Amino acid sequence: MRSEANVNWVDNTIWWHLYPLGFVGAPIRDQGGDEGESHRLLQVIDWLDYATQLGVSGILFGPLFLSSSHGYDTLDQFTIDPRLGTEEDFDLLLAECKKRGLRVLLDGVFSHVGSQNPQVLAALAEGPDSPDADLFDIDWDASGGPQPRVFEGHGSLVRLNHASPAAQTYVSEVINHWLGKGIDGWRLDAAYSVAPWFWAKILPAAREAYPDAWFLGEVIHGDYVEFVEESTVDSVTQYELWKAIWSSILDENFFELDWGLKRHNDFLEHFVPNTFVGNHDVTRIASTLGANGAVIAFAILMTVGGIPSVYYGDEQGFTGIKEENVAGDDAIRPRMPETPDGLLGFGKATLESHKALIALRRRNPWLVRATTEPVLVEHTRYVYRTISEDGRRHIETAISLEGAGSVVIRDQDGVILWGKPTI
Repeated sequence: MRSEANVNWVDNTIWWHLYPLGFVGAPIRDQGGDEGESHRLLQVIDWLDYATQLGVSGILFGPLFLSSSHGYDTLDQFTIDPRLGTEEDFDLLLAECKKRGLRVLLDGVFSHVGSQNPQVLAALAEGPDSPDADLFDIDWDASGGPQPRVFEGHGSLVRLNHASPAAQTYVSEVINHWLGKGIDGWRLDAAYSVAPWFWAKILPAAREAYPDAWFLGEVIHGDYVEFVEESTVDSVTQYELWKAIWSSILDENFFELDWGLKRHNDFLEHFVPNTFVGNHDVTRIASTLGANGAVIAFAILMTVGGIPSVYYGDEQGFTGIKEENVAGDDAIRPRMPETPDGLLGFGKATLESHKALIALRRRNPWLVRATTEPVLVEHTRYVYRTISEDGRRHIETAISLEGAGSVVIRDQDGVILWGKPTI
């Protein structure tokens, strides 16, 4: 494992998570009218000051690379998707992020590629002895002819052959290419679907070349600690806590959150998880809990240990329900106005709450490794204390779901740091 000294910058990072294709209004499925050169990615630059005013300190970008549709069916991970723009556009965006002190994380899809990836098509056409054959997991003896093995039943997503040197070389080259451009790390999409030994083989060489790089693995279920230790990733997505936060509020059962925070304490002994209440794959928190409940959920997120991320639009109270159909992600991956001036006023109160809670978090950077202990646990009321790693500091958060719900956060002297409704 690497020395913690090399990644201290992450302790002060709160990510703003963007799904770029949706954010800039690029066509996802019907690309027929999108011929020629696009520079949509430059629209994000007009949102960077908004991001810094929100209080975040890094941008976690969803897929940026050439793909067939939604970004996770990649065709070329060395090329910026022309629906977004050019490599020069990306360079300018990266420079503008750095100018504002914003870290940049890219989404690496190294579990699979799109079925129309030119190398997949070449391998299938040329057979098992072709130059690209070992890169993919293909059943060459399948009935009816060679058949690629696919990701979780999705015929459009072809698995890499992670046991092959070809796949290991490919992933290493993609990772190092963009780190060399100046990004700060990677979100490893569907990291759970790849054997941990693969990451343990790939990541040390990348860290040797780029010691400050940070690697976040997408892991949904399973043994988080074991995965981190075996894979050597720095962090994983804390889906257990995500579920405990929204479910305990929705069901008025804070015993679930209390149990979830005990589990979270255990994880913090081994690594610092990426925490969130929304992302590009789940129903918007405001749709699940309503506007008041969403702010309560965010208050919990900002007062427990972890490296938090805020999904774009959640800070405005955006709604959207994920559905299981071909367009099922559209509502949760919406287009933003070209500039923040185009936002409607309905999200102002939610935005101000998010700004205040992020500011509280940044004034207390020790919260990143802090653990919690319960003071009061009832179905609709929960009071917990969040204690610094050295035990010298704490804050106390009191939540009630009665009426419209309320949150009061106090420092160790009992002074109110933030309250909802206004105290």
